[in-house]
Amino acid sequence: MRVEPFFNREEAGRLLGEEVARRIGRPADAIVLALPRGGVPVGYGVAQALGVPLDVFVVRKLGVPGHEELAMGAIASGGVRVLNDEVLEYLPIPPSAIEAVAEREERELHRREKSYRGKRPPLNVEGRTVVVVDDGLATGSSMRAAVRALREMHPRTICRGRPGGGAVDM
Repeated sequence: MRVEPFFNREEAGRLLGEEVARRIGRPADAIVLALPRGGVPVGYGVAQALGVPLDVFVVRKLGVPGHEELAMGAIASGGVRVLNDEVLEYLPIPPSAIEAVAEREERELHRREKSYRGKRPPLNVEGRTVVVVDDGLATGSSMRAAVRALREMHPRTICRGRPGGGAVDM
């Protein structure tokens, strides 16, 4: 496993793509979903190595009002909402507050999807091998939210990849 920093995200994507291909092969049904922004150049390298389509998967954290860094849930591309039951049990947040945060973040999610994807519809993940890629520079909370959201979309398999982070985790 590589321990020194990558030259850039493109190099990280190329190397991660080689590792993903070594570990899972090149499934014909595979797609790569990259978490913007940093995950997109990394995801491009992975998609190139696998010879499969690339798309973005936008995730927005639903922050607790007054403590926005604490996630009470997340929303993601495809209209998926995941709530963090542990946080909501510990901090009883009124449903109206959850809805207000979700509506604000949904507007931002749609703005970003339009910015990244234009008029193209998102790729369908149902029954497919999905490789979710991030740049590995943050805490990993976006990746966890993306995987939870993707599970609700019924892919065959979800593989998570981030440079220097164990390469592939299924």
